[in-house]
Amino acid sequence: MRGRILALALALFASSAWAADQPDSWTAYQEPFRIFGTSYYVGSYGLSVILLTSDQGHILIDGGVEGSERRIAASINAIGFDIKDVKVILNSHPHHDHAGSIAALQKMSGAVVKASPAAASVLRTGVAGKDDPQYGGLPPFPAVAKVETLKDGETVHVGALALTAHFTPGHTAGGTTWTWKSCIGAAVCYDLVYADSMTAVSAPGFKYTGAPAATLAHSLDKLAALPCNMMITPHPEASELWRRLDRRTAGEAVTLVSKPVCRRYVANARAMLEKRLADEAGK
Repeated sequence: MRGRILALALALFASSAWAADQPDSWTAYQEPFRIFGTSYYVGSYGLSVILLTSDQGHILIDGGVEGSERRIAASINAIGFDIKDVKVILNSHPHHDHAGSIAALQKMSGAVVKASPAAASVLRTGVAGKDDPQYGGLPPFPAVAKVETLKDGETVHVGALALTAHFTPGHTAGGTTWTWKSCIGAAVCYDLVYADSMTAVSAPGFKYTGAPAATLAHSLDKLAALPCNMMITPHPEASELWRRLDRRTAGEAVTLVSKPVCRRYVANARAMLEKRLADEAGK
């Protein structure tokens, strides 16, 4: 009990500083758009929220910061769908910037929330655990009333939708990458990857040297091995989304399909981890 109270106190302390430091882009309006096939972007300019649609219901991935639920629902409505038809809500990792509105979105939709065991324990309380590298520096978010747990490699189905969970811890203990095929008809299909954050960032005093680095490196190996025609990330700029989208809307014969982006995302994360370890070693 004392540990739980301490965790909550640390998170509440952090939230006061976070409120002033939150980037404007996290709540900046972004017109919703089709990524490909039945996959849509309904998040803000700075935080991804992904909607996958089917005739039997929809799946939503991530929820942005607390208070984003009405904007997300409005974006879903703007592209011709209804938040009440969302059957399942998933998460990349349980931090306030990606899970802040999941509780409210669950209430609006009646959807089932599913997550890895490590992520589910945080979603149920709204407070990060000591196994999170950023423990002590994260604000809390509204707790999710009911969360079902998933196994690594498990596939979530809603109608014709089939999303597979790949546990990729390192940035957080509950980090999860999601993969699926998005198609136009039966002839044109692409492997989409919603890759979780892979940055080696932490609260002061945390060391990646040792087991944490090995965990993150293993997750990067796992991510690199996934079939990937198109990648989106919780922070869209990390996967060059806006640069690619600008080229598409400018009329070039370019889509969001880009295997090099998939490779660069992993390479950049590896380079950051290597630099972090060198810094920790004093090199």
